[in-house]
Amino acid sequence: MAEKKDKTTIILFSGDLDKAMAAFIIANGAAAYDQEVTMFFTFWGLNALRKEEHVPVQKGFLEKMFGWMMPRGANKLGLSKMNMAGLGPKMIKNVMKKHNALTLPQLIEMAKEQGVKLVACTMTMDLLGITKEELIDGVELGGVAAYLGDATEGKVNLFI
Repeated sequence: MAEKKDKTTIILFSGDLDKAMAAFIIANGAAAYDQEVTMFFTFWGLNALRKEEHVPVQKGFLEKMFGWMMPRGANKLGLSKMNMAGLGPKMIKNVMKKHNALTLPQLIEMAKEQGVKLVACTMTMDLLGITKEELIDGVELGGVAAYLGDATEGKVNLFI
């Protein structure tokens, strides 16, 4: 009989670059230790999963406004502290490049390659007017029940 894997779940609520990076670093670490990892993206955390390019989809006025105001994709997220009108993320990305640290898009790709399950919250998608077509490839859709199904078996459950 196969040994049951430990499970880790992470809710990414934040749309901040530094918090999203921390979530993906932890997810990749857990996956590297052969854990089953689920990341559940809700509210502002969904922005990390948005495609950078504009995707033409039919939306109402409010949904269009949300889409226009929110950052589109992992490369557009701001910092939780010292954002300084977008200067902070540029500075941290420069330091990361200097130290050969992986970027958020690279961390996301690594997570997908390691089998980390990326789940976008359908309720939040409805509220903010985000469609599946606007999300990067490899993202599953699910609600709170889907997350709780994974979290109840999780040894580690994080909210970031």
